[in-house]
Amino acid sequence: MYQKQSGLILGFHGCDHTTQQAVIKTSDNILRPSEKDYDWLGHGIYFWQNSPHRALSFAWESKKRNDSNIETPAAIGAVLDLGNCLDLLDSENLSLVKGAYEELKEIFGNAGKNLPVNTSPKGTNKHDLLLRQLDCLVIEHLLKKTDFDSVRGLFPEGNELYSGAGFREKDHIQICIRNMNCIKGYFLPRREI
Repeated sequence: MYQKQSGLILGFHGCDHTTQQAVIKTSDNILRPSEKDYDWLGHGIYFWQNSPHRALSFAWESKKRNDSNIETPAAIGAVLDLGNCLDLLDSENLSLVKGAYEELKEIFGNAGKNLPVNTSPKGTNKHDLLLRQLDCLVIEHLLKKTDFDSVRGLFPEGNELYSGAGFREKDHIQICIRNMNCIKGYFLPRREI
């Protein structure tokens, strides 16, 4: 009953400047869903909730990777209606995820196979599990049996802000849009005057 998120929210997507401009100039949906096996919220288009700075930082970080197609980092804003949202900030939804994991654990165990694991890429903070093959598999397994339009979760990332902190320097709320009708429009982020 409470899965439907009320109201519109703002999301920001890190990309190349040419992609940003193309999205703004056309009504076509140029942004393509990610379908990598490590997408922690499953397959879809990813946005940082209310954080143009983090989206742009991501684009700059991506530019440094060998496989990047980003030459000029940029960010684009989107007006989002999360619709029927698998909100991982809600403990009831977390129990659905745990149930999906238990099902997969049994399936893989019966087949004599190991589940994938979440890992940190070489050269990154060992606590940053950025390659989330297990989480992706679990979320995708759950979403095959449901009709969620989007997924939202808290992603802890980076170094502790201070010794013993429960906060990290790159913590953020991320949104994965699965139903493209949840994207109501795009805009260029502006700086505060």
